[in-house]
Amino acid sequence: MQIVGSICAVSSSLNVGKASPMVHIGACIGAIMGQGGSKKFRLTWKWLQVFKNDRDRRDLVTCGSAAGIAAAFRAPVGGVLFALEEMASWWRSALLWRAFFTTAIAAIVLRALIDACLRGECGLFGKGGLIMYDVTSANISYHLRDVPPVILLAVIGGILGSIYNHLLHKILQIYNLVNEKGIAYKVILACCISISTSCLLFGLPWIASCRPCPSNTPEPCPTIGRSGNYKKFQCPPDHYNDLASLFFNTNDDAIKNLFSKDTDTEFHHSSMLIFFATCFLLSTFSYGIVVPAGLFVPVIVTGAAYGRLVGMYVGFATNLNHGLFAVLGSAALLGGSMRMTVSLCVIILELTDNLLLLPLIMLVLLISKTVGDAFDENIYDLIMNIKGFPYLEAYAEPYMRQLTVGDVVTGPLQIFHGIEKVGNIVHVLKTTKHNGFPVVDELPLSSYPVLFGLILRAHLITLLKKKSFWRMPAPLGADASLRFSADDFTKKGLGHGDQIGDIKLSKEELEMFVDLHPFTNTSPYTVVETMSLAKALSLFREVGLRHLLVIPSVSGGIPVVGILTRHDFMPKHILNLHPQLLQSRWRRLRFKLPRLR
Repeated sequence: MQIVGSICAVSSSLNVGKASPMVHIGACIGAIMGQGGSKKFRLTWKWLQVFKNDRDRRDLVTCGSAAGIAAAFRAPVGGVLFALEEMASWWRSALLWRAFFTTAIAAIVLRALIDACLRGECGLFGKGGLIMYDVTSANISYHLRDVPPVILLAVIGGILGSIYNHLLHKILQIYNLVNEKGIAYKVILACCISISTSCLLFGLPWIASCRPCPSNTPEPCPTIGRSGNYKKFQCPPDHYNDLASLFFNTNDDAIKNLFSKDTDTEFHHSSMLIFFATCFLLSTFSYGIVVPAGLFVPVIVTGAAYGRLVGMYVGFATNLNHGLFAVLGSAALLGGSMRMTVSLCVIILELTDNLLLLPLIMLVLLISKTVGDAFDENIYDLIMNIKGFPYLEAYAEPYMRQLTVGDVVTGPLQIFHGIEKVGNIVHVLKTTKHNGFPVVDELPLSSYPVLFGLILRAHLITLLKKKSFWRMPAPLGADASLRFSADDFTKKGLGHGDQIGDIKLSKEELEMFVDLHPFTNTSPYTVVETMSLAKALSLFREVGLRHLLVIPSVSGGIPVVGILTRHDFMPKHILNLHPQLLQSRWRRLRFKLPRLR
């Protein structure tokens, strides 16, 4: 569905990209491989069972996303760096070479398909190429006086990126309210955006004036029946409409037109301003409707128009041509909205095949990211906040250094005894949504309460499903686990786990007992309640934990204070518990954009 939806969305001229859907498709393929294949479509292999664990599944999803970027932009190294910068929370050498191998294979397969299209074997699909701009500008030379205009472009690009994020954030909040009303409202919203886009794309070129064809152009002018820089659109012979040349092409071809060299006189100032404003608004309003949509390509084309516009006004003070300004404008808007640096730099270089631009692109990305960070978060974090995903940042907020883990632990804490009554287990599982529970031994198994370990909800449900019950509350030792195999406790496919409501137990069975000792993780990660919250966040994120047990600093009482999950590290949760931190001087410096009314 992602593939079909992405093709239909892009071909309908909606101002959306296909990079993010391809990243999602790659991640989905990785997730399917991480669960041993798909039983629904009868695509299962026994050799994939070895990857059926949390760590390998995360690695496969990360590699899949890297392959998606490599396939979308023909940027294998950029795909690896994208996975490093945005996807993986814990990077290690094994994951590095796996992602590199994946993107290399994706690039080779893509190259083979492109060669087939170049030989004319793609039929009506043309010469192919996906998103490949290949806009080289030989013998680029820039000097110190060219740097100030580039810095100005980067600063304004960072501000525009923040405005873009702020506007998109507000629009997505409105779309969520509309989409919650049902499928009919989702379809109506998508139709309204599609109709509005079509009206703008066909209506705006009428206000642009016709321009005479240049005499030294390497391609036919006007362009009729194919993509090109010179669309006729109601113009007399030997004339073209520059605004129609941008609107009546795909986003990929529009970017090629804007990035191309020796085209400083092809576009008028007013046409470029209209195109920039239209792309800026359409890219914000088109994202969030019920179609697979990406932000990479719309931001690139909007940034290219912005860079061209800046080049038109300050080009007299620099040796850089308008095409190079378009490349730097795309980098500025990408850095100002997405806030990535290394991966974006490499992706842009692999797209344009121009290594000489490396210093300027690095400068633009660093400045635009710094300016954008002063106003708001990157666009991906804002979207995840709207969707309610508990995503942990790589850094700890400054106020976390003032808190301990005991300051954010909330109750009530649900504890199981080493030998627990079946009815108590069923009651706790039905009345809570916790995925992990501490197991504590007390009298007569221990002279004082002691933390034995941690048991997962899925393992408890497996025990209840297998009905491994006993009438007497006595420890059974390791022999109790002989009734189970390792496959009984393996993680099922995504969204297909057993639920407590599906298990039927009699009244007699509810009065029986279960020995949890053989099935408990006896070495869970634990922290003392006096540990710094910032230090606990680093441990939680880098090790990839789901549960972190908090034990008391003084022994003798209850052996466990609480459990930390990723929700407990979220700034919203912490600031709700400690609202005085909102006014703390340790808060990160950030300017606020005005509220939209």
